[in-house]
Amino acid sequence: MEVNENQLEGRNAILEALKSGRDIEKLFVLKGNVEGTIKRIIAQAAQKGIVIQEVSRQKLDELSQTKNHQGVIALASAHNYAEIEDILENARQKGEDPFIILLDGITDPHNLGALIRSAECAGAHGVIIPKRRSVGLNATVGKTSAGAIEYMPVARVTNLVKTMEQLKKQGLWFACADMKGLDYFDTDLKGPLGIIIGSEGDGVSRLVKENCDFTVSVPMYGKIDSLNASVAGALFMYEVVRQRRFTLS
Repeated sequence: MEVNENQLEGRNAILEALKSGRDIEKLFVLKGNVEGTIKRIIAQAAQKGIVIQEVSRQKLDELSQTKNHQGVIALASAHNYAEIEDILENARQKGEDPFIILLDGITDPHNLGALIRSAECAGAHGVIIPKRRSVGLNATVGKTSAGAIEYMPVARVTNLVKTMEQLKKQGLWFACADMKGLDYFDTDLKGPLGIIIGSEGDGVSRLVKENCDFTVSVPMYGKIDSLNASVAGALFMYEVVRQRRFTLS
């Protein structure tokens, strides 16, 4: 079995990780066990907004790599998260209009890793993901990103809509990727911009879509009418690159 170096087990190890400020993706705790140290771990995790899941002892035993989990297992991030301000500062330092990728409901770590890789290659200034209904920066994401996770700031937020409202005050416009949107060749994607990519199954959620300024789609010429989320995302990003860098004003 391949060892996941980002899986922490045992009460002391997890308490120390929480104390040090290490980013934790998810906490698995033994159902009904809320005494002593476990209670402290749950309280600290809840305060930090970490997803906590109560599971059976059998489930913990299955997940455990050390076979000494002491009733608690944590999945730590493969890389620390950035803040929204870090992403905006990244754009300021480059003297460029902000170009941010927001991912709504991407639960496949391979898709997230590929999207982070594409964002880095396309010169985006950062990626934003929600805390819930999304995979985090786990080991698979890190591996699939082919090292891009080290260079691309990824922020994790509680509420995508509120984050969009915050960024609109900074002058950003938001384009939602949607099959029913305008052909992206006919859409102005220059200037401060956030692109929203949704999951393959459900697309962009209703509230997020309603808060976008316009919707755009990849033109389709074949018999299949949809693309893998990471492929569609990469195409959108490079249309932004084309419009910003290779068209006459």
